[in-house]
Amino acid sequence: MNLRSSNKILAQAAIILFFFWVIALILLTRPLLNNQQSEVSIDVLQRLSKAVSELESLKVRNQELQWILTNFSHEAQSGKINENVVERLRSTLEDKIRVPISFGGLEKKLTDGPSKEYEVKRRAIYRGVQEIWYFVQQELEKLKKKGHDQNAPELASLIQEILNSGKEHEIVLLNDLQELSSMEGHDAWRTTESRALSDLVQRRLHYLQNPVDCSKARKLVCNLNKSCGYGCQIHHAAYCFIMAYATKRTLILNSKKWRYHRGGWEKVFLPLSDTCTDPSGLDRSNWPGTNETQVIELPIVDMLSPRPPFLPLAIPRDLSDRMIRLHGDPQVWWIGQFMKYLLRYQPETQKMLDQAKEKMNFKMPVVGVHVRRTDKVGTEAAFHSIDEYMLFVADFFNKLEMKEKVPVRRVYLASDDPSVLPEAKKKYPDYEFLGDVSIAKGAAVATRYTDSSLRGILVDIHMLAHSDHLVCTFSSQVCRLAYEIMQTLHPDASSKFKSLDDIYYYGGQGPHQQTAIYSHKGHRTGEISMEVGDVLGIAGNHWDGYSKGINERTKQSGLYPSFKAVDKYNIVDFPVYSEVAVAA
Repeated sequence: MNLRSSNKILAQAAIILFFFWVIALILLTRPLLNNQQSEVSIDVLQRLSKAVSELESLKVRNQELQWILTNFSHEAQSGKINENVVERLRSTLEDKIRVPISFGGLEKKLTDGPSKEYEVKRRAIYRGVQEIWYFVQQELEKLKKKGHDQNAPELASLIQEILNSGKEHEIVLLNDLQELSSMEGHDAWRTTESRALSDLVQRRLHYLQNPVDCSKARKLVCNLNKSCGYGCQIHHAAYCFIMAYATKRTLILNSKKWRYHRGGWEKVFLPLSDTCTDPSGLDRSNWPGTNETQVIELPIVDMLSPRPPFLPLAIPRDLSDRMIRLHGDPQVWWIGQFMKYLLRYQPETQKMLDQAKEKMNFKMPVVGVHVRRTDKVGTEAAFHSIDEYMLFVADFFNKLEMKEKVPVRRVYLASDDPSVLPEAKKKYPDYEFLGDVSIAKGAAVATRYTDSSLRGILVDIHMLAHSDHLVCTFSSQVCRLAYEIMQTLHPDASSKFKSLDDIYYYGGQGPHQQTAIYSHKGHRTGEISMEVGDVLGIAGNHWDGYSKGINERTKQSGLYPSFKAVDKYNIVDFPVYSEVAVAA
């Protein structure tokens, strides 16, 4: 609640107090007005006695009201007002003065939450602070290097001092923005809306996956065994699930002799359906088939033709307004919902994860770090030293320590390189590292498809997703999977990451586009120009204040200031699942 709303409530309460004082005065003066010609009678004395008694009672109530309003005022000034506080104030006042009270729809306004435009702008300001620091930091680093190259150590030292001070300014600004967000009184709405929206999607998926008559249900058959690693295979399953949702077909996941567990999907995760796991039907066809074809077999996304409009990063039109209002990256939130349904653990799997968490003493606060090496380096990703990751780990804890005491700087470190964990422990003795070298050994290409390797990757992803912040490379499927799962654990975890290379993407996705919201004239080498409204195909964020992409109007390809463009969401028509009621 803002200060104006709280002042309005205090004014209403003051009016109530004034109303009772007026009643008291009427009780006192009424008998005198009615008996101007007569002596004071016993009746008048009795009335006066009663009025005095009422005044004493009113005085007590006045003191109680003052106490209530003083506490309410303190909560208003601290920014902790929400619908629960308002309801408590109203019920307390009604109990004390025994008169129905309404705050003019204020409770409903709080329950309705902020506007979509407000939430989008709030998050844009947060990202804007980050982007301006990326730019300033990179430019100052260039100057510092020039100072070293020109044998000007004093200049380089001065620039380093500016960098240190500037970083503190950025941290304080980001903390202030987060605190301001929680002070607005909308956190309860964000939590409630997150649960409600997720619950709606989960109920739709349950409806889709549990047809009344499996023999008559339209089905989409997907073979889990794609020739790639665990993260890639889970993303393949999620792609199949999204296709099933978009075509309103029950997903049949063929996981026989799954490379990661010979017993199949159901040995690790709960079945996708309680009523329909039979892939047979009256007729079948390869994708795309027809609407009347009962069973359609789906290829891997690389071989999909024709490509439908609802592939990631598309979001459904009927839920888009709620998703954009709630979440900083609704595209990732949407994918996270399919992961939430897919990755429901079997009791034995959940028990294994709980025991691993307890054994390693996994506690908050903790930063999850994933260092991907082996087969990725030199092909899909560049090499990044542990020092590069730890810079951003330190940033997280420095930011946190501006607000609270951090007794232990704890890091969960996952890697497919067994040398990384010992190296980190040796280089950074002030940090407590959680992790298991045996998991890293099992993640090697030669031993990847074993039961122990599966347990290891399950533990790694689970711990990374449950961390307070994630530092990794989005070129890694494991990193992106942990980030997607993280979105299901918070109302909005879109800013709880730092990628050392790519922006978020989904393998086989449709175009990722942005819209220019400010014009720009390219003046540096490699920059492109753009006008307001230009559509940009974004290829990546260089994390230095610039993104790389192509202006689809001019066909120029190059760099442009990141803050001058925003994501252009691909909003398409999915089935609305009218059979599943929207919770009130």
